[in-house]
Order: sequence, then C-alpha cells, then structure tokens
Amino acid sequence: MTTFTAQDVQKLRKDTNVGMMDAKKALAETGGDYEKAKDYLREKGLADAKKRAGRDANQGTIGLYVHRQFNRPIMGVLVELSSETDFVAKSPEFQEIADDIAMHIAAMAPRWVSKEAVPAGALDKERDLIARQAAHEGKPETIIPKIVEGKVNSFYQDNVLVDQVFVNAEKFDGTVGELVARLAAKMGENIGVKRFARIAVGEQEA
Repeated sequence: MTTFTAQDVQKLRKDTNVGMMDAKKALAETGGDYEKAKDYLREKGLADAKKRAGRDANQGTIGLYVHRQFNRPIMGVLVELSSETDFVAKSPEFQEIADDIAMHIAAMAPRWVSKEAVPAGALDKERDLIARQAAHEGKPETIIPKIVEGKVNSFYQDNVLVDQVFVNAEKFDGTVGELVARLAAKMGENIGVKRFARIAVGEQEA
C-alpha cells in the first residue's frame, strides 16, 4: 500500500540530491516516513562510498576560494577534490562542491584532511595535555582515559577537515566527509579530498 505521494518523492529528491528511483525506494523502505527516508539515503550513501573507496581516483579538480578585504586578497585556499573519471571532474556540480570545500577551509582552518593524516606525535601530545589537565582538575584516575577519548574526538572535529561540520548549514547539514560521500553516491564514483593549502596574510604556520 502506497504511504507517500509523488510530491513526497520530489521533495526528497530536492532535499537529498538523489535520483527519483532512489528517493522512491527510500520512502518505500521506511513506510513513507520522510525523516527516516532521509536517514536511509544518508546511511546508504556512506556505505556505498566505503565500497568505492578502494578504486583509483586519479582525476579531479582544484577548488578555489579567495577572501578579499577592501578589494585586497588576504586569504587564499586551494583544495584537490579527486574522482575516478574526467567526465565527473568536469561536471559543474563537482566543481561547485570543490569550491564550497575551499570556502569551508578558509572559514574553519582545518589542519589535516583525515584522522589518518594526523601525525602520531601531535595526537600523543594532545592526549598527554588532556590527561594532565584532567589530573590537575582533580578528576578520578579511573575516568581520565574516558575523558581523553572524548576530548580527542572533539580535537578531530576541530582540526580534521572531513570530521568538521560543513560551515554552510543552509546548503548542507552534516560534516564535510558526509558532503563528499553524498556527492560520491550521486556520481557513482570514488570521490575524496586529497590535499589542501590555506594561506592567510600575516598568519603564522601551525
């Protein structure tokens, strides 16, 4: 029995940028529950992205953002967004997402692309600082490891690009990693951020 309408399908397509059949299937699988259908599509997109992760992605484009003040460039960002094919890399939506990620990097100043890129020394230093701070505050020794893990997750969210919440919530409500995964699901390719560079006038390197 149909529990959703054609208008529901169209709205879900618009909100999630998926094809008509995917939107229809999501609503069917969730009994017409719109919010559950959105979650279903997000989870499916992330799962499919993991399956594609092993495929070569040696094409792509460069996202660019330049921030100006009084008509003078004071910050610039370049980011490499990779894809499997030149066809996808040349699409307007792919380039738009690359530029959006560059804009996000300008605003949020991540230090690394992924958790795997965080140097072991930097992570060890952060763990040690958190543990010593917790001990100084008189926290019980037995719960300090849990405090460390919780704050390390916050450290990732603050400093790792794909774990940061995308800066423009009106355009996408989720992390940068989820934004890339949604694009990968739509394009049917392994898509990812390879590297970025952020330069600001007068700003010291971290």
